[in-house]
Amino acid sequence: MSTIAAISTAQAAGGIGIVRISGENALSVANQIFKTVSGVNLQTLSGYRAAFGHVISDGKPIDEGIATVFRAPKSYTGEDVVEISCHGGLYITKQVLRAALQNGARPAEAGEFTKRAFLNGKLDLAKAEAVMQLISAQGAQSSAAALGVLEGSLSREIAAVSGRLKSVCAALAAWVDYPDEEIDDLSDDTLQKTLSFSVSVLQKLLTRFDSGQAVLSGVDTAIVGKPNVGKSTLMNRFVGTEKSIVTEIAGTTRDIVEETVTAGNVVLRLSDTAGLHETGDAVEKIGVARARKKVENAVLILAVFDGAVPLTKEDEDLISLCAGKKAVAVVNKTDKGLVWDKEILDNVFNNVVCISAKENQGMAELESAVEEILGTADFDPSAATLMNERQFSCCTAALENLLEAKSAFESGMTRDAIEVSLDAAIENLDALTGARATESVVNEIFAQFCVGK
Repeated sequence: MSTIAAISTAQAAGGIGIVRISGENALSVANQIFKTVSGVNLQTLSGYRAAFGHVISDGKPIDEGIATVFRAPKSYTGEDVVEISCHGGLYITKQVLRAALQNGARPAEAGEFTKRAFLNGKLDLAKAEAVMQLISAQGAQSSAAALGVLEGSLSREIAAVSGRLKSVCAALAAWVDYPDEEIDDLSDDTLQKTLSFSVSVLQKLLTRFDSGQAVLSGVDTAIVGKPNVGKSTLMNRFVGTEKSIVTEIAGTTRDIVEETVTAGNVVLRLSDTAGLHETGDAVEKIGVARARKKVENAVLILAVFDGAVPLTKEDEDLISLCAGKKAVAVVNKTDKGLVWDKEILDNVFNNVVCISAKENQGMAELESAVEEILGTADFDPSAATLMNERQFSCCTAALENLLEAKSAFESGMTRDAIEVSLDAAIENLDALTGARATESVVNEIFAQFCVGK
């Protein structure tokens, strides 16, 4: 493979910038642009060694820095790697990268370092996807879950199922292909236990998916209600700053204001919407229509009611919009005294929370209600977690194959018919970990990575 280079730190000013070089000529490229103070040639250094020196461009020093050498196969990519740490100004790091490109390296594509790690057997596809999830994590739980998958929690679960299925398939194939040989027959008990174990593991993974997504990727959440119930104040409480404009004038929020926040264990992609009401104002009408659309598409609804006044027709319309959806009734303005109809909301919503967004009261209870309705209250980040829709799809398909095999076994069908379903299940599990992933799937996954990782 060609030698690649990229800036691996953020594209912003910082104390340190890192330019990563990987490939069979990585040491040669680095040696041309980095001169050690001690005079040591970088190509003579063993792995996990670092040297202080100067970065050279067009024969002139442009910065001081440290070059760290990693030898194949004991590197992130499995290839020879050199990481040059320089001062973290945008101009300097770009100049160091340019020097590497002028001396034999080519620009790395998005995710190409991790892609090479996958192709060189340093990590499987599930672990590779966890790398990007770890980078984008927005909370302690999401980072812990991503780290767990990176360290093999999901891969071990899948390998346990796949390994047992492959052993069964090998026994079935031998028994079918060599009927005259003295091969121990696979017992019905062993087959049944393998199927039950495999189905149980995959069902648990799929059951955890929604709560895992809430922690890892976040939940589209709409804050909705009639005008002046405190939606924007609630938004600002979640965000911790004046994200939405708050006034006593009805209709202040005319468009959707969005922000991503962490509430307890959950990442919420919040949308503060225009007040739901009938209006003759053309601009407000657009905002109300967008708010209704947001309610239709949101995974979670925070339905805000003014607890200081009786429920109105607009409130009743909102209650109807929430029917059949994951929704929390947020009764606001407790600081003004409550006169709301508790029975009506209790009959419609499983989760009703009283708060004062203005006085910052009841927010902890609201976070708990959100975690309860999304199933994240008892989320265990150390447990195996499916991290995205691709993995979910592979796992779902594998479970369907196993249920087909289980049905075939219980109905007394021939073992070669059972083997067909088991082979399909193994293929789907191998696709999840990347053992049989197509080139197009692999390219699509790594194209979503940032450059330099």
